[in-house]
Amino acid sequence: MASLAPRQALAPLIDAVFPPRCPLCGGMLAGHDGLCGACWGQLSFPGDPSCDLCSTPISPEGPPRCESCVTAPPRHGGIVAATCYDAVSRQLVLRLKHGRQIALAAMMARMIATRLPERNLAHWALVPVPLHRWRLWRRGYNQSALLARELARLTGGRLMVDALIRRRRTPSLGGLDRAERAQALQGAITAHPRRLLQDRSVLLVDDVLTSGATSDACVDALLAAGARAVRIACFARVI
Repeated sequence: MASLAPRQALAPLIDAVFPPRCPLCGGMLAGHDGLCGACWGQLSFPGDPSCDLCSTPISPEGPPRCESCVTAPPRHGGIVAATCYDAVSRQLVLRLKHGRQIALAAMMARMIATRLPERNLAHWALVPVPLHRWRLWRRGYNQSALLARELARLTGGRLMVDALIRRRRTPSLGGLDRAERAQALQGAITAHPRRLLQDRSVLLVDDVLTSGATSDACVDALLAAGARAVRIACFARVI
C-alpha cells in the first residue's frame, strides 16, 4: 500500500463514501473519472475528413482545406477539438464553467489530449484564453485555465496561465457579425510583457470555440509577442 500514490491508496475509501456516479445522469460508474455508456454514446465527435486548419467537415473528394481557410487563411496552426458542441457537451461545459464541478476538467482534458497530433508537448507553452479580472473574481476560477493545467500534466507542456491578459471587459458576441466581433475585441487581449513567448510554440486552450473571434484575438496577441506558432485546443467546437 505504501508504494501506491496517495490518490490510488485512498480510492477504495473515497468510492465507499462517495460512490462514483456519472456527472450528467447520476448513474453508477466503476470510477470517478468518466461518463456512463449511455451519456458517452450521446456525445458527437469531429469526423473525418475535416479541414486541417479549422476542423470544419469537408468533402472526401475535395482539397484538404475548407473554402473559408483557403480564401482567408487563419493565423493559427490548426484547431483540435475533443467534441462537437451539442446538448451533451454543452452540459459538461456549463457544469464546469458555472456549476463549479471543477473535477470535470481532468476528464475533459484527457478527451482533448487524445485528439492532439502529438502527446509530448515538453517544448510548448500551454496558454488558456483569459477572463477579465472581474469575471474571474466573481466565478473564482478560469475554466480554460483548469483545462490547460490538466493538459500540461498530461503532455509535459509548460503551463503559462497568465501569458494573456484581458485588459477590458467585452460584450457578448452573440448576434454580431465577423467585423463587429473583431471590433469588440480590438485591443482587449494582450500578452503579458514579462512572460517569455519569443520563439515558443503555443497551445491556446479554451472550453468552447464558437465563431473564433476570441481565439483569433488571442492568436494575434501571442504572435505579436513573438510566438513561433499557435495551435488551438478546445473541448467543444461549434460546427
